Amino acid sequence: MAIDYLPLLILVVIATGFAAIAILVPTVLGPRKENKQKLEPYESGIIPFHDARRRFPIKFYLIAMLFLLFDIEVIFLFPWAAIVRDLRDNYSMWLALGPMGFFLLLLIAGLLYEWKKGALDWE
Repeated sequence: MAIDYLPLLILVVIATGFAAIAILVPTVLGPRKENKQKLEPYESGIIPFHDARRRFPIKFYLIAMLFLLFDIEVIFLFPWAAIVRDLRDNYSMWLALGPMGFFLLLLIAGLLYEWKKGALDWE
């Protein structure tokens, strides 16, 4: 029974070897000319003028959370869309449309609530 897992063990060993080589070879053989300019933090071609650990407004996190929430909710539509074509008879079609319609209604109600509260306003 354990012999069945031998190919998986070989795969893990080879993958770990490749990862170790990809990390160690540049560290050992790579150039080491360091200067002040190379060690500065760099983002978007702009030299930073603030501390990178400064506090961000909560609005950034709120928008990111709302984006993830609605993104994950929309992912639930894909399995339904994949099987809805297979439901040819009327009874099965209504059994599939009912819960999905309710789900979309809740999704739209949540979006309208957030819009009304101003959570989607970017200032």
